[in-house]
Amino acid sequence: MPELPEVETIRRQLAPQLEGRKLKQVEILDPRWTLPDPPELTADGLTGATVERVNRAGKYLIWELSQDRHLLLHLRMTGALLYDPPAEQSHTRARFELDDGHRLAFVDPRRFGTGHLLLGWEERERYLDARLGPEPFTDAFNVDYLRAAAKGRQTAVKSFILDQRRIAGVGNIYADEALFRAGVHPLRQTGKLTAKQWVALAQAIEISLALGIDAKGASIDDFRHVDGQRGSFQDLFLVHTRAGQSCVNCGREIVKLYVGGRGTYVCERCQPRPRRG
Repeated sequence: MPELPEVETIRRQLAPQLEGRKLKQVEILDPRWTLPDPPELTADGLTGATVERVNRAGKYLIWELSQDRHLLLHLRMTGALLYDPPAEQSHTRARFELDDGHRLAFVDPRRFGTGHLLLGWEERERYLDARLGPEPFTDAFNVDYLRAAAKGRQTAVKSFILDQRRIAGVGNIYADEALFRAGVHPLRQTGKLTAKQWVALAQAIEISLALGIDAKGASIDDFRHVDGQRGSFQDLFLVHTRAGQSCVNCGREIVKLYVGGRGTYVCERCQPRPRRG
């Protein structure tokens, strides 16, 4: 699933191509893409709009449009935005023709990705505030916030990190990498982390995300750049997808387990498993 680094990579690649351009024609080929809004209404609201800025919040890519309109795109598990694809792509759910002749396609084999048109800044902020907590690299993301949000919670710390209402932008890949860097087992109860562990984890989250951005994302499944190329962060994984391989720190075998139904990779020497009871 594209996470903060992957969506930020797309944002950086698309901004020079889209900002200042008019959406000459918009075709929504899959009505599920705009649910619960009718696709015709969304297409009409987008056609003729000028893209003033390409922004991002958590895993949402945001097109800030003329007349205070905002298109919020979420790639979900398998979505991709392709700029001037060489041929008609399978699983194309929406097409955008720009006033300079270039084209953009939203391609999504599993059809989980979405595109929502919101009218007005206040509606946009209400939508995001209901879904996203503080984002790493912002002042609101700090140890005091994390400790307060975690107080008394018995959920596994990895599940806490993956909750977008608690921390915006972190998904399965970067949660595994951050927990390893912090030396925290993903099954440890959130409310039982020490202040020292929260400091280490907050730093590890930002380090892992920054490395992912520098590598232009991770391509282990469907993630692609707007030109169809792949990211390279998968070549730098310390634990994620490395079950059966040796830990880069201690040499012990990395194991795969499940936390909240999500495949999770851990070195149980560097990240000691919490004791029962």
